[in-house]
This record gives sequence, structure tokens and C-alpha cells, in this order.
Amino acid sequence: MLEHQDAGQATLPEAVASMVRHVQADHGTLPAWHVPPRSIADTGLEVSLLLGLLLKAAYLHRSVSLTILTDTLKLPASVVNEIAAVAVRERLLEVAHRGASDIDVRFRLTDAGYARAAETSARCSYTGAAPVTLQAYLDAVQHHSIHHASVTKADVTAAFHNLVVPIQLLDAIGMALNTARALMIYGPPGSGKTYLAQRLGALLPGAVPVPHAITVAGEIIQIMDPLVHTPIDESEASLTHRSMDRRWVVCHRPVVLTGGELTLSMLDLRYDSNTGFYQAPPHMKANNGIYIVDDLGRQMVGVDQLLNRWIVPLDRGIDMFTLHSGVRFSVSFDVWPVFSTNLEPTQLSDDAFLRRLGSKLYVGPLSIDDYRQVCLRTAAELGLTCPEPAFDFLLESLHFSTDTPLLACIPRDLLRLVASHVRYHGHTPHVTEEGLCDAWQSYYGLRGAPDASTTDNEHRWPAGHRAAG
Repeated sequence: MLEHQDAGQATLPEAVASMVRHVQADHGTLPAWHVPPRSIADTGLEVSLLLGLLLKAAYLHRSVSLTILTDTLKLPASVVNEIAAVAVRERLLEVAHRGASDIDVRFRLTDAGYARAAETSARCSYTGAAPVTLQAYLDAVQHHSIHHASVTKADVTAAFHNLVVPIQLLDAIGMALNTARALMIYGPPGSGKTYLAQRLGALLPGAVPVPHAITVAGEIIQIMDPLVHTPIDESEASLTHRSMDRRWVVCHRPVVLTGGELTLSMLDLRYDSNTGFYQAPPHMKANNGIYIVDDLGRQMVGVDQLLNRWIVPLDRGIDMFTLHSGVRFSVSFDVWPVFSTNLEPTQLSDDAFLRRLGSKLYVGPLSIDDYRQVCLRTAAELGLTCPEPAFDFLLESLHFSTDTPLLACIPRDLLRLVASHVRYHGHTPHVTEEGLCDAWQSYYGLRGAPDASTTDNEHRWPAGHRAAG
């Protein structure tokens, strides 16, 4: 097991070494992502595809250096030179300058090359790193499968050391990860399910190679997404840059979250007719990591339809996609699926789907001791002091008198309002009963301060909303 940093991730030398050892043990050779291609043949790509990428890169500048082309296509100079030689033979490119060194070369598009580049760009505007083959991508996903990941109690404790979470729940989460089967987290709104789900990424050990793009039947599908994939720190990666195929980026295992905006169409390849290439769906970008479906039951599409979409991937570990040309292909479904919902599991689906969930964990109100810890930690983060009498008032006069459960979201929301009140009035940064009353009144939209002895319901938390907090 790799040692965890504060963020729960291994450093790059450890992570890469682990990745390489794993593959070498199975195959006796370095993985494809770790070996830069030396020729066009080594890329596994058609010459026409590479030629189109080079022409589009040159099209942006009209006159372009070999250095810019290698940085754009993420290919070694030897490969780019071989592609450029093809373009020169076809009179699409010409050498505008050649210096003393092999790298000091500048190319210029001919009129025919300019016309071909414009035509190619209109058909597909993707200009960037050369893609990798579908098979290379599938091999990489398999080698770094989430099913190979495992954690211990010590790993879980280290990853969540700064959170207040019941130990029984942490143990259940760790054991759920070790099964690599789907997990459902359910409970009332505000109990911290989403925050907890997002932090699960801190449990995932190691790093994974992510390609900028893949190609299938001549089409380009973009995989790398800066909003999803976090590269390992470059200062730590310097030792591997010399020998790595730059079409891949070594990243932390991804954590992808979709919520109420999720539709069935989002789970398919997204083809943009304006750009001429595809974006991978969120669960494909999450391969080798975690895919979280938050607020399950609030999507625009019916829950049954959404869950039925997952049955085959959950059973077989693959997902099927279709290009606009009609070509069908399969991709590994190698994620740890996590579903978060405010509903009871039995309200969501039938037994056929629920059986495919490895674990169903309830996240509910906190105990008084845990709630106190959350309040004190939050107050300290906000620069407030929270004396014991103020906390007792919060419990007895606000929570207990209104039957409001001790949900994890409430302390931060309330104390932010208290801190804002303190800054606005220039008061000493103390949590007071008056400040808590004002915050509670504003937070819940009450027309008067709640009082334990009040019988007028207009000053009380509406009964129909108590469970929601």
C-alpha cells in the first residue's frame, strides 16, 4: 500500500513506480504509455490522421517550428519529422528554415497545404495531442483497474482525519471500496452525503495514465478534462518526463460528480457538429476512479430509466457506444459508482437493481458529541470562539425546541451567518445566544425568534420540514 499524503494521494515517484512494477510483473515490459513512439508505426495511428493533425497545427501559424509541432502533437521530434516528410513529398509543406541543429527547423504550408488544412479543420477542428488507439486505452484502464485498489483501516483514518465522521461509517466505506462494487449513500438532506462522497477520492491509492484523446474508426474522442483530471505535480514528475509518451498524462485517480442535471443523453458520447469530434461522457472520464451520481431521484429523467442504463455496465464491466457513422464499440466501465440520495433505497428501484449495489449506507443526524466537534471546528475556522453556554443554547433552545435534527450542514451555515453579523457590526468574534437566534431566524426564514416556550407555530420550524433540517 502506498503511503498517503495529507490529501490521501501518493507522490508521483511512488505512484509511477507502483504502476510500472505492476505491469512489468504481468508482462515483463514497460506499459505502452511509458514508452514514447519512435516512428509513425509505433503510434498505432493512420498516417492520414497524423498528417491532418500536423497540417492543422501548421494552419494556426502558417509558418511553424518543429518545436511547436512537437509540443502541440505531444510526439517526439523523430515522429513529427517523419510526418512532415510525408507532407513535403505531397507538396503540402515546405522547409522554410533549417538551422545547425536537428531541432532548429521551420516549416511553411504551401498553397495546396493551406487549402488541405482549411478543409481538414472545417471537418474536425481538434488540434492538439495525437490520440492513442482504443486498444492502448483499454489496456491502460485494465492495468490500473479500480478493482486492484484496496485500503486498510489506517488509510481510511488518514484520509478522513480532519472530518467528523462516525467510525462505524468510515469502516463501512472502506470495506465498500475494497469490493469495488456500487455504493449507495442515503439519508436526509444536509446530512453531509455529497461532501462525504466527494472526499472518497482521497482513499484511492496510486496514479493513472490518462490520454488526451483516443481514436476509433478515424474519429477523435477527447478524454482528458482539466475539470476532472488532476495531473501529478510536475516538479515530482520530472524524473519520468524523459521516458514517457506525452500523449498520456499521469493523474490522480479521477472523481467525477453529476447531479440533478444528469440526463440519459449525457451518458453517451457527445458529438459536436461544429467541432467535428467527440467528448467522452462523465463515467468514461471517471475510468479508474469514482463516478458519483448525486441527488439521485431529482434528475429530469425517471429514476427507473436512469438506473436501467447502469445495469449492463454494472454486471459486465463494459459500456457500449455508437459513433454517428454507425460504428459500435465497447469501453471498460472501470469505476467505483457511488449513488447519493435523499430517498430510501426501496423508493428508488426494484430488487433487481438493488442487488447490484454492493453496499447501502445510511448517513443521518450526528450525535451530540460529534455535533459539538463540528461546531467548535467550524467556529475556529471562521475565527470565532464558541463558549459552552452558546452551544447549549443552540442545542436546547433552537434544535430541541423545534425538533430540528443535528445535521452536519447546519453548524457551518449558521456560523457563517454569525461571522457575517460580527463583521458587519464590528463586534467581538464570539458566538452569542443573540447571534445564534438571528442566524437561525435568517437561515430558516422565520418571522420571529424561536423560543422553547412558544406555542405559536409561526415562530417554530414547520413540522413538515423538520426532518430536512
